[in-house]
This record gives sequence, structure tokens and C-alpha cells, in this order.
Amino acid sequence: MTEKTPTEVPRLEELLADAPSNWGKWGPDDEVGSLNYLGPEQVVSAASLIRSGKVFTLQRLIGDPQGDPVWPGRTPATRTQIYDESTWDRDDAPQFPGGLHYADDKIDAFLQGSTQYDALGHVWFGGQLWNGYDARTTVGGMDVASVEPIARRGVVGRAVLLDMARYRGKKTLESAETFTHEDLLACAAQQGVELRKRDILLIRTNYLQLFYDLGDAFYEGFCEPGMVYSPELVQWFADMEIPNLVTDTIANEVTTDPNNGVALVLHNALMRNLGIAFTEITDLEALADDCAEDGCYELFYAAAPLKVAQGSGSPVNPVVIK
Repeated sequence: MTEKTPTEVPRLEELLADAPSNWGKWGPDDEVGSLNYLGPEQVVSAASLIRSGKVFTLQRLIGDPQGDPVWPGRTPATRTQIYDESTWDRDDAPQFPGGLHYADDKIDAFLQGSTQYDALGHVWFGGQLWNGYDARTTVGGMDVASVEPIARRGVVGRAVLLDMARYRGKKTLESAETFTHEDLLACAAQQGVELRKRDILLIRTNYLQLFYDLGDAFYEGFCEPGMVYSPELVQWFADMEIPNLVTDTIANEVTTDPNNGVALVLHNALMRNLGIAFTEITDLEALADDCAEDGCYELFYAAAPLKVAQGSGSPVNPVVIK
């Protein structure tokens, strides 16, 4: 790809001028966007997919000894032990009737530094967030479109795993490798699963394996693989009423669009404009292996991020049941 100069890169206002929008669809005060597509009917239907009772959790380990993959500029979580058995070696140790001892610890972490949900107001352009909220509402904390409303409602529905790495015959997708909605449909067809309206999409690239394989070199020329913007792709997501996009990469899309040089176009076209919830840095490996073995790629999915007041995101441990 030929790198464009800053003056050649279009503004998002220009690039997405005619893009579809769900602003106002669920009223002027909506803060959960396309998750509104997941009602009781979708929950009950998804529950019927549970057959074997196999449970998969999708969160990556916080404080992994191998390291935590994070967006460049963020730091991994730091866990600090506050109390342990050595505490009671001190003369000033707390004393409890009966001789109770206990362990206690804390973490210092970016709310989006592990497997997490983005708040719908996490990214924006042109001074407006999801649903037309003023970007000044983010100052000092997110007054609207924070992660809290998503956490309060929870996310439950039919999910489909789209194993793009296996579809392309690779252990991992490569840096800056792209795919489209047509590739997603072809992947689903090869897997023998139908994509339906209001499906939660789980997309596997296994790209973060390179974080563990390469170490610091992982961040050199950082550009993750993922979906690439086109008006047709955005319209497909709108027509399919997709409520939630879940991937195993840090940012859910190709980092810099190879066609126009713009960063994270789909965060704006899908999340800001359509209200699609983004879930990032998931661990899909055990699930993908099981799906490849039994050929079942339609899944019951449930997730609830932490209820963080004014948060722009929150850690989450999604659960898939087959």
C-alpha cells in the first residue's frame, strides 16, 4: 500500500457523508444502539441452540505472564498484592476475632486493556457521538453513551463464529490483511452455517498469537488485519441489523484503511453511526477448535461488561454455550 500524506487522507465527514445511520431510531435518549435488536424473541431462540452444554469463556487472562496485548500507547494491567500471609508477620497486622487471615489485591488497568466492550460513545468525529450526542459530554467522563447502559441490559443472542484464519488456510491472518462482508458470507457458506438478521458475529483471525510469538516486534509498523471499509459493507451491516461485532483483535478492523489511509473507519461507520456494539481482544481459540471438530458454528452467546459509571469501556468475560 502506498502511504498517503495527511492532506491526501479524507476526513471522516467526507468519507461517511452518505453512510447509513441509526440515530434517532430508538429515540433521542438511546444509549445502547443496535443492541435494541436483541429482544426476548432473540434470547429464547438463541437458548434453543444449547444442545451439548459445553461452555466456553472468551476473555483473555488479565496479567498473563506472557503479557497482555493492548492498543499502542496503553499499558497492560498491573496487579498489586495488598494483603497475604506475610502481612500477619508484622506487629501492626490487622487482628480479627477468631484469627482470620486473608488475601487482598488490586489492579491498575485501562478499562479497554483486556477483553472488553466499547461504549457507543468511545469514538467520534465532527463533534458528535452515537445518536448525535455532543462530544463535550465526554469531558471528565462519559455523561451519555457510556458502557454502563450496555452493562445494565446485558447482551444475549444467537452468535455465529466466522473462522477467517481457517477459511484462508492460515494459522493467523497477516498484518494489514483485509476481508469484506462477502468474505464473511463465503466463510459462513464453507462452514455450512447461515448468517441471519440480528446475529452476533464472532470473527477469528488468531492474529494476537503473533503478540506472543514476536514480543515487542509485534508493534513495529502496527496494522492489524480485519474488515475493510466499503459503502456496501456498511449497508450490509445495517440491513442485517447486526447488534454486536466480536473479534479477537485489539480494534476489530484493519487499523489503517489501505484504500484511503483513514484510521479505524468502521469504528465510526458501524459503532458511531449504526450503534453496533464492539467487543475486542477475545480469545476464540478453544471455541474455534471445537467448532472445527463438530461442525457447529451457531452458538448461544451471553455477555455483560462491568457497570462502570461514565466509562468509555469495560472488561468482560463473554460466555458461549453449545
